[in-house]
Amino acid sequence: MGAAFFYHLTRSSLDEALSLLIDRSLGNGWRVAVRGTEAGRLEWLDQKLWMGPEEQFLPHGMAGGAHDALQPVLLTTGTERPNEAVCLMAIDRADVAPDEVNTLDRVCIVFDGYDHDQLAHARGQWKSLTDEGCSAQYWSEESGRWEKKAEK
Repeated sequence: MGAAFFYHLTRSSLDEALSLLIDRSLGNGWRVAVRGTEAGRLEWLDQKLWMGPEEQFLPHGMAGGAHDALQPVLLTTGTERPNEAVCLMAIDRADVAPDEVNTLDRVCIVFDGYDHDQLAHARGQWKSLTDEGCSAQYWSEESGRWEKKAEK
């Protein structure tokens, strides 16, 4: 049974935070699915991940290719995980169902603390997931480093 980790961004950009989270997830031996809501935004993220430093390269691909099942990290707008990801990272108000939290090793809900729509969506996700009995942690970088602010 997994847990949902909420990451409230106030200092890092989305691509910086995801790079760190993806790197740690791969270090745990997990395959990752990054779920967004808009293909264009995932294409932007794809470019950002390709342009990172060579020593910090994160192997990834966009969903819909011939080799989706082989991708350690798959960027997608869908709910399928053809790469058998055990870690799901939801961005840009992408929904996560309670059964996903309970069947995956980790779910990361990453949101921009300065975007009122993302903040409201994250609060709604916290309530709906914890009301369904999912384990959840809320992390904030407001102080300049990541701190756990709540756990349920």
